[in-house]
Amino acid sequence: MKQGRLRVLLGAAPGVGKTYAMLEEGRRLRSQGKDVVVAVVETHGRTATRAMTLGFEIVPRTRVSHRGVELEEMDLDAVIARAPQVALVDELAHTNAPGLAHEKRWRDVETLLDAGIDVISTVNIQHIESLNDVVQQITGVPQRETIPDAVLRDADQIEVVDLAPQALRDRLSEGVVYPEARIDAALSNYFRLGNLTALRELALLWLADEVDSSLQKYRTEHGIGQKWEARERVVVALTGGPEGETLLRRGSRIAARSAGGQLLAVHVTSQDGLRQAAPGALDAQRSLVESLGGSFHQVVGADIPQALVQFAKASNASQLVIGVSRRSRLAAATGPGIGATVIRESGDIDVHIVNHAAAGGSRLSLPHPHGSLTVRRRIYAFVLALAGGPLLTWLLASFRNEDSITSDVLSYQLLVVVVALVGGIWPALFAAVLSGFTLDFFFVDPLYTVTVDEPLHLLALFLYVLIAVLVSIVVDQAARRSRAARRSAAESELIVGVAGEVLRGQDAFQAFVTRTREAFGLTGVRILIGDRLLASDGEPAGDDSLDRVPINDEAVLELHGRALHGSDRRLLGVIVLQLANALEHADLEETAREMAPLAAADKVRSALLAAVGHDLRRPLAAATAAVTGLHASGPQLSADDREELLDTAETALKQLTDLLTNLLDVSRVQAGALAVALESVDLVDLVPATLEELGVGPEAVDLEIPAGLPQIEADPVLLERVLVNLLSNGLKYSPADQKVVIAASAFHDTVQIRIIDRGMGVPDDRREDIFVPFQRLGDTDNTTGLGLGLALSKGFVEGMNGTLEFEETPLGGSTMVVTLSAVSSGAVGA
Repeated sequence: MKQGRLRVLLGAAPGVGKTYAMLEEGRRLRSQGKDVVVAVVETHGRTATRAMTLGFEIVPRTRVSHRGVELEEMDLDAVIARAPQVALVDELAHTNAPGLAHEKRWRDVETLLDAGIDVISTVNIQHIESLNDVVQQITGVPQRETIPDAVLRDADQIEVVDLAPQALRDRLSEGVVYPEARIDAALSNYFRLGNLTALRELALLWLADEVDSSLQKYRTEHGIGQKWEARERVVVALTGGPEGETLLRRGSRIAARSAGGQLLAVHVTSQDGLRQAAPGALDAQRSLVESLGGSFHQVVGADIPQALVQFAKASNASQLVIGVSRRSRLAAATGPGIGATVIRESGDIDVHIVNHAAAGGSRLSLPHPHGSLTVRRRIYAFVLALAGGPLLTWLLASFRNEDSITSDVLSYQLLVVVVALVGGIWPALFAAVLSGFTLDFFFVDPLYTVTVDEPLHLLALFLYVLIAVLVSIVVDQAARRSRAARRSAAESELIVGVAGEVLRGQDAFQAFVTRTREAFGLTGVRILIGDRLLASDGEPAGDDSLDRVPINDEAVLELHGRALHGSDRRLLGVIVLQLANALEHADLEETAREMAPLAAADKVRSALLAAVGHDLRRPLAAATAAVTGLHASGPQLSADDREELLDTAETALKQLTDLLTNLLDVSRVQAGALAVALESVDLVDLVPATLEELGVGPEAVDLEIPAGLPQIEADPVLLERVLVNLLSNGLKYSPADQKVVIAASAFHDTVQIRIIDRGMGVPDDRREDIFVPFQRLGDTDNTTGLGLGLALSKGFVEGMNGTLEFEETPLGGSTMVVTLSAVSSGAVGA
């Protein structure tokens, strides 16, 4: 019997549309004449999914009774008896009810495939066995239903049903995924934006690895050895030397330039074991590879370049990174090094040869300001004069005749000019004198003698020398200007490099000392403020090579290493000036940071004075008027009037007491003098006391507190005041026909308490202000207090090591989220 084919739709999270996509594919296959049935589909109450099932033949489910509960499961026997061409089987990782043929639904699918039935199924990334612990670490939610990776890898086709995290949250907020009662908790727990982003990346990477495994298997089966650039694979060759870190970071940057790039580090050990790297260095580089997201490999080979290239080809590498040879020039002259051999043998693999400090070329050093032409150029010029003169003489002598004297003279003149261009004045003078005597000896009668008896001959020799000097002067000036231009470019690059590092957020002082040490070729550079070390790079070389340059009255720049030339001092002056500006800027920032709390306190004081002057006046005036009335007209007042005035005074004084209490609490919170006594608190016991203080009954709110909720580590008095403030706001702003919801949930080692209302919400531009004291966000009725409730609540919660955050309620309204630590198994200290 022909084996059925399995097609799996993989999703990053519930609600991305896997079941909908499965049903859409079923409709497409039906339109092509395929016999398609729905073996099992879980709609989870989603209207759009339920509508997609219309028109399909649905195989009735079997009913299983388990512990008094009727469960519906896929009827495997009925589907096999129906024998469709394609069966749609939702939730591949589902655990069947006890008593069925298989414990897991994926086992049922294997039976359908064995029966020759093609299957389209769905699964979420959190159900893959190898990723189960990773998903739990990301979301904090354990997954008990898993499916072996091998089952998925054996599928004939795997597709990711992708949806952007924010789009999924929008669908959730609109009630498309879960019922309204579950939306808020889902958005704040499993469906957080960070969780969804991580799960999405996990799904895409898992599928990429699966595709990569399939590609590798195909290449092996078909004997394909050449490189296929399906994705960038960068192999970094490590010798265990100090350049390893530089090579690894360069390889990591190359791999990061392409999505899904892979970094592999390899160390080749010789078969005789004679060339051994430092174990400590290799261990450190192995750790660096892993921190960069790559993998470390170690292979054995007699021929290191050959072993390296073979590993790269076997890994289907597209890039190979090696370091510049550390061999001396004498050793390099004995034959090609590893780098040259690797390049020759690498074929279509791109080879990057990276410079490094061990090769002596990693520093950004400045060109030496003295000397226009190098000694090497002068030596080359002398060699050219010594070798070119005899060669030119032999050629001219071979074709000499009576009319060739002019061309002979011009040829020797050309030689002098070329020597001057290469080596400057001294090699040119040498070539001019040598060519003058050679010309007189071989080409001027009488031949083979040096006779200067004609003034014309002396003039010719003088002209030779003069032309050589003039050309040498031009060459020397050009060389000087070229060197000055290179030095200016290097100086500009130094300043621009430091400025760029500072703009990218790096430490300005560390950037200065690092660049200064590299530019001047020093062994160490330090910035000291008094006896305090501010920044350093390199190692001090002792007092004998120490140069101290003052930056300002307190700071000093220490330079360790070679003595600086005069032109170096000019650039050093620019660096010192920039350092002085950076130090001044740092001092100003420190002063601004010190002034910030004072400015905030002044702002609070101003707001307090304004609030006290406005809000305290009303209850104070009411109490004063009531007491004055009683004092003036007491005997003439009726009992009802006297009682009314006493009630007015009592109410006003109570309001005044509450306002002053809140003001004192705010001052305690801001001064950090809040006394907190933490203990185990049961939220179920705390809610009735909160409702009683507010004077409302349980019917005024909806309680969604799950059974078995962990106790909270909190101060019961402060937590009750927090709940009173938050619930009071919720009751104030909620419509009359909507109840305020008090919900709670456990997440990791915390408990979240949510006060949810369906009121007007908070405008986007005011959400940053709701926890600031004396902010009432538009209330002007003068009966709502000083606007301290949320500020106090936030201070109380933070004093209990928790957080208070605002979230927008889906479908409108505000949600205040209190997050506190759950009580651990140990005792809670006071």
